[in-house]
Amino acid sequence: MPHRWRPPQPVKSWEGELDATKPCKDCGQAAFGPNAPKISPNASEDCLFLHIWKPATAAKGAKLPVMVWIHGGAFVFGSGLSPENSGIPFAKQGVLLVTFNYRLGRLVFFAHPALSKEYPNEPKGNYGYMDQMAALRWVQKNIAEFGGDPKNVTIFGESAGGVSVQSLLTIPSAKGLFHKAIVESGGGRDGVLTGRPISKENADNYYPISAETTGINFAKKQGIEGTDAAALAKLRALSAADIIDGGQESNGQGGPLIYSGPILDGKQVVETAESAYKAGRQNRVPIMIGSNSAEVPAGFVNAQSKEALLSLFGNMKEEAKKVYDPEGTAELAEMLTRVNTDKVWAEPARFTANAVTQKGDKAYIYLFSYVPEALKARAKYGAPHASEIAYVFNNLNARRGISTATPQDEEVARLMNVYWANFAKTGNPNAKGLPEWPAFDPKKNELIEFQSDGKAVAKPDPKKARLDVIEKAVESGNLH
Repeated sequence: MPHRWRPPQPVKSWEGELDATKPCKDCGQAAFGPNAPKISPNASEDCLFLHIWKPATAAKGAKLPVMVWIHGGAFVFGSGLSPENSGIPFAKQGVLLVTFNYRLGRLVFFAHPALSKEYPNEPKGNYGYMDQMAALRWVQKNIAEFGGDPKNVTIFGESAGGVSVQSLLTIPSAKGLFHKAIVESGGGRDGVLTGRPISKENADNYYPISAETTGINFAKKQGIEGTDAAALAKLRALSAADIIDGGQESNGQGGPLIYSGPILDGKQVVETAESAYKAGRQNRVPIMIGSNSAEVPAGFVNAQSKEALLSLFGNMKEEAKKVYDPEGTAELAEMLTRVNTDKVWAEPARFTANAVTQKGDKAYIYLFSYVPEALKARAKYGAPHASEIAYVFNNLNARRGISTATPQDEEVARLMNVYWANFAKTGNPNAKGLPEWPAFDPKKNELIEFQSDGKAVAKPDPKKARLDVIEKAVESGNLH
């Protein structure tokens, strides 16, 4: 595998006609289930493919707006070609949709001293971001052949895809590859999939162990010692299944870390999104950004009791209690859901929108609170992580656990799909016949909420008091 842990290579030319109508392999990832194989049956290292949906009437040079979807999946699973991500509804609105695969897990984020020495002029570690930028360069070069406008490209993604959008917004070499960006539950602050130092230990409060040390730990787990070219050759000789290793991130419970996540490599990813935003160094494009009302119940901020959770706020404990448990009757699970949602997604979205508007670019914030009737028993505190995707794509028949969409479900999906397409067309989600979505103004702090009753309503952010506490806690060094 000579190209494993190398930048994506140009495709080799072929003779004759290539059949591009069949689904392609997903990138290497673990399989799910109690008796699952070591690697997903549909996975391969030969996986860097694009998928294109265009209006049937689109001709070469039609200059249609282009949307490029970056799938989520914690950077360890997922695909650019899933039923939920079908581009048919966008194509019906006159938008050309591109989705693509990018490498995952240790095949995408990996560092090792031997790799750092090899091809010293190449960027290292973040091979998935290299894949994403290669896809965007392909779009710039080729999308006009399909009727798309290479000068009107909007990138959008959710979760790890949203983090990817944040990274592309702040990677200097990504400048000019896109012209608008949409971040769905993609953070913006340091700490969650935002960049492990490649070689320095204890250089970051969130990531004390370097990416190279993490790579050495993984090599040792595979019985590979040393940091020379021979060790690298042995790593490259491993099967994809051994590298994926069932998705394990540590060598046993409490053992050494063996998966790095995104890396601050110093060549391509030179700083975190938060660092770039605070210095005003982001790529200058308008954005839409938002989060769901009840993203996750725990995982990033954890505690075994309400008292322990509030204590994480340090000297701001009483302020936190006032906004998260004012009557003293909130359940721990509810408080954990609110704190995790606000800390990881909602407040960073506001922070990002503020940074963008300070540079004179437009930002639009959304809050997705809609939960369909069929899921309300399982979504007790609000809309969970990733639940907006089927509505954005207007592909409700692809939702897990729901067989029939109600008229209210369909109206929410119609609204969101139209807003997203409008933004791709003009940089403004609004159009005649839609509830007005105000551009973000720090003084007014307005957003649009896709409410639990199915209506889209512009309003001052209903979570402002909570987000203010989170912002103050994070900026003061609490709540790591």
